[in-house]
Amino acid sequence: MIVAFSVAPSGTGNADGSVHDAVAAAVRVVRDSGLPARTTSMFTEIEGEWDEVFDVVKRATEAVLPFGSRVSLVLKADIRPGWTGELDGKIERLEAAIDAQPDA
Repeated sequence: MIVAFSVAPSGTGNADGSVHDAVAAAVRVVRDSGLPARTTSMFTEIEGEWDEVFDVVKRATEAVLPFGSRVSLVLKADIRPGWTGELDGKIERLEAAIDAQPDA
């Protein structure tokens, strides 16, 4: 499965609303997990089995707790039993489909 998630604190007291320190703590948990993952400007995607992925999401969320009075978690999952390597595979198939389209 692939899970895309975003976790951020609120009630941080930061005048500029910045949450990068909290997000860095969450991303560190993901990277330390050893599971295939990538982080973009809005989400972190992680790939693995159900229990291991959700364990990492839980620990990443807990890493954000000290940074505010509450935490928001947005999560989307692509559950496709029997498939692995889809973090890159889905993008490769998309790029191939784009390349195969005739020019407009």
